[in-house]
Amino acid sequence: MPLVRIDLRRGKTPDYRAAVGDVVYDAMVETLGVPVDDRFMVVAEHDDGLVIHPTYLGIERSDDALMIQITLNVGRTVQQKRAFYAAVARGLHERVQLRQEDVVVSLVEAEKENWSFGNGEAQYAMP
Repeated sequence: MPLVRIDLRRGKTPDYRAAVGDVVYDAMVETLGVPVDDRFMVVAEHDDGLVIHPTYLGIERSDDALMIQITLNVGRTVQQKRAFYAAVARGLHERVQLRQEDVVVSLVEAEKENWSFGNGEAQYAMP
């Protein structure tokens, strides 16, 4: 179960926010092997409090820059992760015309026993 958090500046339309979520979800399914329907996302808009350095690592970012943080099970290869980053940046550019420079992604890996999908149980923990 990847848990996706997308943080962006306030003012985008509901269609824009939905499209961003769709692009991230589609890229997870295509490149990271996430099961279909395994979709858990939080999209948060910010008036302030969203700090994204405009030139870190020599990448010129605009005020439209957004951050995507995904907590997911350990086990993806570096190649899969690189394919995911590229698919998200490309997909957001194509779908909502977001500059690829404005896409910041962080993956946080967790062991399977660190998830509960409800009922107070660790469904994926080994007995």
